[in-house]
Amino acid sequence: MLATSIPVPFLTKACALLADTNSGMSGPKIIEATAAYADKWMVNIPYPAYPNDAPNKRTALLSNLQAFEPPHQFIILEDLCEHYSFPVGSSSRSERSKLKAELYARYGHLRPNKEVKELDAPLIDETKHWLQPYPGALKAFDDAKLKYDAGAFQRNMLDDLRLSLELLLKELLENEKSLENQLPFVGARLKQEGATPQFTNMFQKLLDHYAKFQNENIKHDDKPPESEIEFVFEITASFMKHLVKVIG
Repeated sequence: MLATSIPVPFLTKACALLADTNSGMSGPKIIEATAAYADKWMVNIPYPAYPNDAPNKRTALLSNLQAFEPPHQFIILEDLCEHYSFPVGSSSRSERSKLKAELYARYGHLRPNKEVKELDAPLIDETKHWLQPYPGALKAFDDAKLKYDAGAFQRNMLDDLRLSLELLLKELLENEKSLENQLPFVGARLKQEGATPQFTNMFQKLLDHYAKFQNENIKHDDKPPESEIEFVFEITASFMKHLVKVIG
C-alpha cells in the first residue's frame, strides 16, 4: 500500500543532510526557503524568521517541514536538494542525489500535479525483458524509469540512461570503453552480425548524436524539454533492445 505521508524518520534524515553543519544550507537560507513556501501556500510555520530560538538549523528545518502537507513536503525536499545556495561541486551533491532518488522511489506518488507523458509501455517492458541478463544496465534503466514516472526530469535521470547503455555496451563488446569510444566497435560488430552498410552507418550516427546530446546536457546541468526527454528515453530503449537481440 502506498504511503499517505512522508514519515518523520525520513524527514529527519533529509534535514540532517540538507542542514549539515559542514556541507548543508545555512540557517538563514533554510528559513528564507521555508518561509517563502509558507507564504506561497499560506501555512504557519514555527520558525518564520532568522535568528530564532530553535536549538539548531536541523531542528528548525524539520519543524518547519512538519507544518506542511505531504505533497508540499515532497516539493520542498525536491527543491532543497538542488538549492542554489549549495556551491557547484559541493561535497554533499552525491548524497543529495541519493536522497532525491529515494524520495522519488518511496514517495513519488505524493508529488502533486505530475504531468508525465506516458512512455511507450510495450517498448519499455520489452527492453527490460532483454536486459534481464545484464543486471547493471537493467538497474540503471529502472532508476531512470523511476525518476521519469515521478516527473523528475533532471540531469541525473539522463545520466542513468547513458550509464545503462554504456554498461550494456561494455558487456556486449567485452571492453571498458566509454560510450563515445564505442562507435567503431559497435559498427564493426553490427557488420559482423550481418547488418547492411546503410543500417550500420545510420546506427552509428544516431549513437554519436545521442552521446553528444547526453554530454552537453549532463555537463551543463541543463533541463531539456520534456518532449525531448521522452524521445531520448525511448531511443535509449530501442538502442538497447536491438543491441541485445543482435549481439547478445
